[in-house]
Amino acid sequence: MKVIVAMSGGVDSSVAAYLLKKQGVEVIGLSFELWDSRDLEKSDVCCSVETIEIAKSAARKLGIEHYTVDVRDAFYSKVIENFCESYLQGTTPNPCILCNKYIKFNFLLQKARELGADFIATGHYARVIHSLESVKAYRDTPNSPPDRNLLLKGVDSKKDQSYALYVIKQEELAKTLFPLGGMNKKETRKIAVELGLANALRPESQEICFVGNDKYADFVKGFSPEALKPGPIVDTEGNNIGEHRGIAFYTIGQRRGLGIASLKPHYVVSIDLHNNTVVAGTQEDAMRKNFKVRELNWISQGGLAGPMRADVRIRSMMDPMPSTISPENDGEIAVEFDVPQWAPAPGQSAVFYDGDIVLGGGIIE
Repeated sequence: MKVIVAMSGGVDSSVAAYLLKKQGVEVIGLSFELWDSRDLEKSDVCCSVETIEIAKSAARKLGIEHYTVDVRDAFYSKVIENFCESYLQGTTPNPCILCNKYIKFNFLLQKARELGADFIATGHYARVIHSLESVKAYRDTPNSPPDRNLLLKGVDSKKDQSYALYVIKQEELAKTLFPLGGMNKKETRKIAVELGLANALRPESQEICFVGNDKYADFVKGFSPEALKPGPIVDTEGNNIGEHRGIAFYTIGQRRGLGIASLKPHYVVSIDLHNNTVVAGTQEDAMRKNFKVRELNWISQGGLAGPMRADVRIRSMMDPMPSTISPENDGEIAVEFDVPQWAPAPGQSAVFYDGDIVLGGGIIE
């Protein structure tokens, strides 16, 4: 069996490649050249010039072939432009999800076909049950047909990355392996240290790969400087309480940087693009029980015929919360939490779970 492994330069993807090779699999490493930036050449963010060199070094250490694929044009049009336009529209995008949807799995499969590989693999902490195995592994229910490939949470709840993977299509899941899905991060690092990998103790990057230093608003400003116009900050009753620098600098639930003179904290509760206005309120004002979800991708089932119970996650680092999800006539899904949750942000994703199984997900309206 031959497997193409996405190698970002991080410890997770390197160990994933090692585990597959240890099983007797023919492994080929693949890194993506995503973005031109002199500022990122010495950065530790994913797929920078430096981390690609680290990935090459890890491949040599493991004794596997390694390729680099230039996907800069596709990454710019599918991820960066969408990222900037979303902020300019007052919504909060997730570039990692966009990359998984349009870039990573698509180009991995292309390279797999080119090299005659049977599967692709990444270092994500998630699990996949392929359709031929799903009947034996999980109960046969009307919502989960036996011919579906299933995406599951990773065993390590602190590292579970299934939230960012809900956009994967059935044909991609059918060819995907997640070697780290049943492990925790400590085990991964232990293996990397034992192997003597240069990236064994590298800290995990929390930055957006093409931005760095978390200065996303400055990046958006460089993309479209004329679009960032100052405007009013108002309270929930419409009273002017401050001035914003441009709506791209603000996200739902944000507290810092509002510049409001008040003894009590204020949070962004909504953004009015039409009137170029940021609405701020109390912590309670930012709580939501109901919202809608569009651009659905279903994994464990073909769709939703009627209301059903599900656990819903609206950001990667939160626990899925008990909810009812219901189909709408316009093809969207209505979500109702049992208990109001903190600041669902338009543009972010809502992912639906049945226990460990990812049902599907979409974009918060």
